[in-house]
Amino acid sequence: MNATAPKYRPLKFGVTRVVMRDGGGGVRYMKAEQPLGEHALRITDRLVHWAQAAPDRSFMARRTRNADGTTGSWRHVSFSEALDSARRIGQALLDRGLDAQRPVVILSENDLEHAMLALGCIYAGVPYCPVSPAYSTVSQDYDKLRHVLGTLTPGLVFAADGARYGKAIAAAVAADVEVVLAAGTLEGRKTTPFAALLAADARPAVDAAMRATGPDTIVKFLFTSGSTKLPKAVINTQGMWCANQQQMRESMPVLAEEPPVLVDWLPWNHTFGGNHNFGLTLYNGGTLYIDDGKPVPALMGETLRNLREIAPTVYFNVPTGFEAIANAMKTDDALRRNLLSRVRMFFYAGAALAQPVWDALHESQEREIGERIVMGTGLGMTESSPFAIFITNPNVKAGYLGVPTPGLELKLVPVQGKAEVRYKGPNITPGYWRNEEATKECFDDEGFFCTGDAVRWIDENDVHQGLRFDGRIAEDFKLATGTFVSVGPLRGKIIAAGAPYVQDAVITGINLKEVGALIFPTAAVRKLAGLPDDATLKQVLESAPVQACFQKVVNGLATGATGSANRIARLHLMHEPPSIDKGEVTDKGSINQRAVLKHREAMVDALHAGTLPFTIQPQGNS
Repeated sequence: MNATAPKYRPLKFGVTRVVMRDGGGGVRYMKAEQPLGEHALRITDRLVHWAQAAPDRSFMARRTRNADGTTGSWRHVSFSEALDSARRIGQALLDRGLDAQRPVVILSENDLEHAMLALGCIYAGVPYCPVSPAYSTVSQDYDKLRHVLGTLTPGLVFAADGARYGKAIAAAVAADVEVVLAAGTLEGRKTTPFAALLAADARPAVDAAMRATGPDTIVKFLFTSGSTKLPKAVINTQGMWCANQQQMRESMPVLAEEPPVLVDWLPWNHTFGGNHNFGLTLYNGGTLYIDDGKPVPALMGETLRNLREIAPTVYFNVPTGFEAIANAMKTDDALRRNLLSRVRMFFYAGAALAQPVWDALHESQEREIGERIVMGTGLGMTESSPFAIFITNPNVKAGYLGVPTPGLELKLVPVQGKAEVRYKGPNITPGYWRNEEATKECFDDEGFFCTGDAVRWIDENDVHQGLRFDGRIAEDFKLATGTFVSVGPLRGKIIAAGAPYVQDAVITGINLKEVGALIFPTAAVRKLAGLPDDATLKQVLESAPVQACFQKVVNGLATGATGSANRIARLHLMHEPPSIDKGEVTDKGSINQRAVLKHREAMVDALHAGTLPFTIQPQGNS
């Protein structure tokens, strides 16, 4: 054991102590020792503030697009320009009579036009909804897009490009709904150029509309990913968003120490990118460089290019992104030097981060700067704006969550042998738009939002260290023997054991005698297989080197198992990617356990019947 504690780049932690109280029947309540401080009542107040205090500071930037599809130099929008655009666009929206009953829907990805339209909506008090671009560009049936539009009944729909989004618009957007395009046209349909919104003259009416907004004003709708049911529209208010941004500043004081600089790809239709990161940039007067890359092989190069050029002060990503960055930093001196030059904190969410990735990141950090960067993490959800729980010290391990942010009270409730965490606070949604039944189902008799997330103590003898993740209660199941299988921790073990070749694992065996797993691999398996570049993924996964590697993985898991509930008896490598249409995967790449099990029932049956080819089972005395 190394007696010398690792050295970390200094980072202040806002909440290190909690207050506990007991309820009946094993229920416990938990909150931060300090209260939530004063904060803005509407996010537009922060836009106005920074437009006055730092008018020329860049609020957002994105690389220009070349005719051949490559990216060029950075195009910047300052805070003063952002406010001017928001007022002009807001006036144009008011002139159209848009409101919560006829909101704005945005179909396309993160870009400057998307950002300015969102700010215009916020300024004018017109709710908007950024929709998963995959519903328009990947989906083949447009069912989820139709559901979103049917739920919201928009008065205006925006898309960045007519050619790319035209088919979806023709299939799902009603003929009487105005369509605004940043580029291109639609055959047989009248459209409005985005430039026309920007050309509107802002009048006193738009400023009056802004002043009329308040904490209860609906600012946006964000749809849940949906698993076995259609996505729900989560109501996001001005008060929720502002309270959560203040909570973030108090839990992560680094955000207030200097204007944050972000290089970020996370989609704005998700709460992580759209509320957490977009919001912290606006609230704290920072700069967000829109990253057109993504943690997939075809686009990761763009992210690495951006990180070689722009040095973030805080950096957010999902585990697959950090894995690619960790691997690149081993040999990319320019990336390592620039990314680590001033970053104060890394932060991941969305799935488990395997220990080898942590180790590789730390090795590069210590080699380059002589210290480690804290890897922040926590727990949150769309319904909590999303920030809810955050770590208390630099000694973070996989699964650690930490303690509640100021102003949020946690309720720990015994459920099926676990402890479900529930939320009550100013950052919690009032409910789901036009869905009273779902709203009632999600709040208990004390008004706490039921998350479905299970937690346990990091250290039962020290509550101030906080909580660690213990899986999703709805994902847990019983074997035929009556033994409960705790899915979340078991998935984490598989990802760690199979690193760097496992993106995620879906656990099988509901009402059966043994546990199985469907493995979604990472791109690293291609190198392992040693086959030509044009080999199919199926050929790669069925190759001898890959099969041998996973044979060792399943043998090792079996050796460390303590019983049938955590022993992987059957494992299969998935060559068919998860389906966006069926809700099996989100835009961030997270796998939806329940949806995969529902839509691949025949495969699961074959796996456990022993008729699925290339099924891997433990060997020897395991």
